[in-house]
Amino acid sequence: MKAGRVDRDARPAATFEPSALSRQLSDFEFTLIILTFGFSRWVEKCMEAAGVRGLSAQDILVLHSVNHRARDRRVSDICMVLNIDDPHLVTYALKKLQAADLVETTAIGRERHYRTTAAGDAACLAYRHVREEFLVPSLSWIAEGRDVVPDVAAFLRTMTALYDQAGRFALAASPATPVPPLRTKPARRSRRARSPAT
Repeated sequence: MKAGRVDRDARPAATFEPSALSRQLSDFEFTLIILTFGFSRWVEKCMEAAGVRGLSAQDILVLHSVNHRARDRRVSDICMVLNIDDPHLVTYALKKLQAADLVETTAIGRERHYRTTAAGDAACLAYRHVREEFLVPSLSWIAEGRDVVPDVAAFLRTMTALYDQAGRFALAASPATPVPPLRTKPARRSRRARSPAT
């Protein structure tokens, strides 16, 4: 078997029948996928309506995190707040935000701490106004007199913990020899490749 290839003979039998709860989980996960992309689109459109264009959803979430939940924090702290494993993703977003004069850095000892600039504060405030005007009223018919939103938020936090725990257990139960990663980059063609015959 080639490195990184899946051994088809080792796959579970095609007769696998998921449990009822497993099917419900699949429905939830598909909805979560749709929600994730829908939320990303909303974040970008909301920020554009607030007067800031050209940032990805991840850039915007890092900006809000630095402005609200992780002000004067290090990259590792921002990663922890947003539950991002790869610090390079946050570092890249911070570089873009600094270039746009939305975030600034201060050195405390050998570490860099990040905070929003006056322009960053204004962008986040404008975003909140747009959100309050166009999204919050749409929830009124769902949330009126009920705790739907807090209950859903609590459920999603619980699911996050369950996914993390299941991932650790699955990794601990995996073979001691790690499976090599799949090859995802196409092979490069030789520069001396022959031209088609004429």
